[in-house]
Amino acid sequence: MKLTQLALAVSISISPLIAANVMASSLDAPVAKALPQLEKLYLHLHQNPELSYQEKNSSERMAKELTALGFTVTKNFGGYGVVGIFENGSGPTIMIRADTDGLPIVEQTGKPYASTVTTVDANNNTVGIMHGCGHDIHMTSLIGTAQQLMQHKAEWQGTLMMVAQPAEEVGGGAKAMLKQGLFSQFPTPNAVLGLHVSASIPAGKVGVISGYALANVDSVDIKIKGKGGHGAYPHTTIDPVVLAARTVLALQTIPSREISPLEPNVVTVGSIHGGAKHNIISNEVMLQLTLRSYNPEVRTQQIEAIKRITRGIALSAGLPDDLMPEVKVHDDETIPSTYNDPALAATVKASIEAELGVDNVQVAPPVMAGEDFGLYGRTAEKVPITLFWLGAVEPTLYADSVAKGTSLPSLHSSQFAPDYPATIATGVKAMTRTAMDLFNQ
Repeated sequence: MKLTQLALAVSISISPLIAANVMASSLDAPVAKALPQLEKLYLHLHQNPELSYQEKNSSERMAKELTALGFTVTKNFGGYGVVGIFENGSGPTIMIRADTDGLPIVEQTGKPYASTVTTVDANNNTVGIMHGCGHDIHMTSLIGTAQQLMQHKAEWQGTLMMVAQPAEEVGGGAKAMLKQGLFSQFPTPNAVLGLHVSASIPAGKVGVISGYALANVDSVDIKIKGKGGHGAYPHTTIDPVVLAARTVLALQTIPSREISPLEPNVVTVGSIHGGAKHNIISNEVMLQLTLRSYNPEVRTQQIEAIKRITRGIALSAGLPDDLMPEVKVHDDETIPSTYNDPALAATVKASIEAELGVDNVQVAPPVMAGEDFGLYGRTAEKVPITLFWLGAVEPTLYADSVAKGTSLPSLHSSQFAPDYPATIATGVKAMTRTAMDLFNQ
């Protein structure tokens, strides 16, 4: 075969991934040019965080940015949600989502741009507000991606759907937007993409996993009842504190002895409250639990086991039916596991590898944290979804922690401070390339 024939054969057989890799540098210059303004947007959002269900100003800013780019924008959807639609010819609908709410944390990063915002909570306590989970990065990356896709709109066709979602931290935002008709009042997406900053991956790198990425999350209250009395005469009482102690230990047999060891799951008692004085046996004790799993069947098994175990302990203590424990599952806070569609996850991984280089993409193990992003893949439409992790740790700090074996500030930490310039640039390039590849499949 002649050299020219060989070259032609290679060019015909070249995969879309390799082609994308050849084009990867096309985003470097425009993202670098956009970065100074994106950094200003990030700093504004970081210094003006808002709690769940209170994201009015963040919502307005997202709507303003998308409107300026030429999107048809719907505000106050599912609360303070924002939906931006841009139709660019015939083709698939790709939805990209970012969350917008902050956390009730006093920032202690020591950064000159640290949030100093405070508010009064439901108990009339003054609390700080901080973007301690990177939602400011997510919003900034959303706008940066929108900018790039508009600048490169000659290179793709379809409908771009940008969603700024409120109330992720309390598991309510995705539910509210879907309930109001996100997939019916707007085009039903062919794929939904999201990113989330990682406090354990260096900036400039991305983590992707196929299948389960994040967990089912349930908040459960248990009211354990008893018969109170004097602490000096315990034989005349049925002590709910003792019952609570038995219950806390017995609940640990659910993950260790009732559920298959091949099924990851967690039952954590995070709060226990009962009694008012040293020498008084109270009438009740309150437990607050968080449950984590991946498999929906395991979630059901956990809840049923909790009800059975708590009732059994109460019966063994001789309590009557009217003093049986009360188990309350907070359905409004329930979040399903996030399952990254394997085919979509493979495409996302290939696109990001083409844009950033194979060495900058790693497998991100599934975690027991929760994200209501998973709800977008649980509707009747069965839309494939994938969320990838965006490294946010300053690389030298990351390398130092690895060398010394020390831990880094986690998400939701008052000391979590992303390396925001590199993180934003990486997020914009990764998401833009992925969206363009999906449009052009």
